[in-house]
Amino acid sequence: MRYNTVGPVVRRRSVALVTRDPSLYHELAGFLRERRLPALSLFPGDRIPDRVAVVLTSEEERALISHTNVLAVREGEDRRALAAAVAHALVDSDPESELVVGIDPGPRPGYAIYAGGECLGEGNLESPEAAIRFAIHLRLQFPARQLRYRVGSGDPPARNRIVNSLLLRHRFVELVNESGTTPRGRRRPRDAAAARSIARTPGQPVRESLPAHVTPGEIANVQRLSREGSGGRLTISRSTAHRVLRGEMTLAEAVGLASAAGSRPVEGRAAPRERL
Repeated sequence: MRYNTVGPVVRRRSVALVTRDPSLYHELAGFLRERRLPALSLFPGDRIPDRVAVVLTSEEERALISHTNVLAVREGEDRRALAAAVAHALVDSDPESELVVGIDPGPRPGYAIYAGGECLGEGNLESPEAAIRFAIHLRLQFPARQLRYRVGSGDPPARNRIVNSLLLRHRFVELVNESGTTPRGRRRPRDAAAARSIARTPGQPVRESLPAHVTPGEIANVQRLSREGSGGRLTISRSTAHRVLRGEMTLAEAVGLASAAGSRPVEGRAAPRERL
């Protein structure tokens, strides 16, 4: 039985999943179901209903499909960028308007994507370095659109790494004063909410790389985060924290390497005994 979320009430704009590839079908069916997007599945050659706003298919089957908006799904593609492209097709926003991406810097930056007044997607990136990979995939999904990146002014080490990586790829970047954009609450929902505020707040254009110097306080903060990330089992060294701040590795990678190397436990805390 093929996937179909379109009920008795005909949706005005829907997604069509058109493929004979079973693995791609199951992946994308889960992708659509998770986001609760109105969708139906078809085979190449089937008539595509008028209500379909966008078609998802494979690169190989793209030429077999006659529709004004076909998205060929590539292996290894960032599904967050794909979700933004699908959401953009469904809201039927102005195709000439620019896309604005708000980024709340931090160890796991929050992001929010806007087209006009519509939020196309939000969430968290894995690390500051993931911002440029995300930007590359957004460009693939929106090749003809102008993209503007607004980065919050908080967390200078993460902020500068994000801004500098975007500038290296010739992205248009603005720096937004984060005062008043970060609500209280748990970190991840707070990041996304802050990113929404940042995206809606005009900032100052950035045309030159920001300084990448590292302060003792920033090193100490990364060491504190490593203790939290390891459940108090270890603290990464200052030199490793410096590498994290320079963007040479993520905090998770630093904690993993320190754990694998048998790093000494945090001072004042007994080492856990191995179970036999």
